[in-house]
Amino acid sequence: MNPLPHPLPLRTDGAALGLRRLVVPTSVGEVVVRSGREAGGPATILLHGAAGSWSTWTPLVAASDLSGAPLTDVVALDLPGWGESGGFERVPSVEHLSDAVAEVARALGYSSWRIVGHSLGGFVALDVAARHPHSTLGVTLVSATGTGVLEAIRRPVRGGRALPWFAGMLLTMRILAVLDRASAPLSAGTRLVRLLGRFGGLGALSSPLFAGRVHPSVPAAFADEVRPSAFACAARLAADYEERTWTGIRCPVRSVRGSRDVFAGETDAAAFLSLIPGFSEVRLADAGHFAHVERPDAVLAAIAATPAVSRVPARSAPASPAEWRLKSAA
Repeated sequence: MNPLPHPLPLRTDGAALGLRRLVVPTSVGEVVVRSGREAGGPATILLHGAAGSWSTWTPLVAASDLSGAPLTDVVALDLPGWGESGGFERVPSVEHLSDAVAEVARALGYSSWRIVGHSLGGFVALDVAARHPHSTLGVTLVSATGTGVLEAIRRPVRGGRALPWFAGMLLTMRILAVLDRASAPLSAGTRLVRLLGRFGGLGALSSPLFAGRVHPSVPAAFADEVRPSAFACAARLAADYEERTWTGIRCPVRSVRGSRDVFAGETDAAAFLSLIPGFSEVRLADAGHFAHVERPDAVLAAIAATPAVSRVPARSAPASPAEWRLKSAA
């Protein structure tokens, strides 16, 4: 049971949580980041899912403050294609996406990090850990994209039967992406999603993603944060990914997954366990696909369980301000 007295809202005011807005150039374009709460490192990198932005983590950050053990050295990205970051069309592979995440952390002066990733962000977090093993101290997954979703992408008929909610969302996003391309620059598909949000339609459509009541700001954010074209591109990149890359992970990986997660495959945990040394998972009976919103206490506990000792210096001098642009907090 969530020990907090009420569901926490999504927030867009990073300054209120001690975060400033940065624009960091990477090999795949500019990435917008909310960073702050420095305590000497390592970084706590927060990677959102395919229908979100940095703001999806604000309930978790707020919950950490309420718990008396605030998250520090926070680096919350808008992944390319979502939020305020550049288009996904410049990202040729998952590997390029994970390299951009590492580039952001290093530009901010961090030599080591823990990563917390939700859904697609968890998928990317695992690749970062595999490709940058000496810098990644630990990974916390929140309903990470697993083999069930990959099967649904690669084999829509067979895999889609096992995960009908994901298959339905993927089909919808692909149709909306086609509408966006056909109506460019008007983006008819995205406009349709926002119209549904304006009239409250997304609340009902998104309800299967949650096990119980969440703050109204959570489903309302989908109207602004869903990017059909980026979702479709991410699915294409995931389909081409080689999961055996995860055998190169050398840090603990702790997974938190809601038992009522409609995007979780029955064999996901077993597949992760077979590929990732040190993998463990906690199932939450009272959470769906957004455990960091519904049960932030459990996610914070998983983050706290990652190692505290760096393999390399946690913080070095950040990149020159000439290499990234500081903008007003949002």
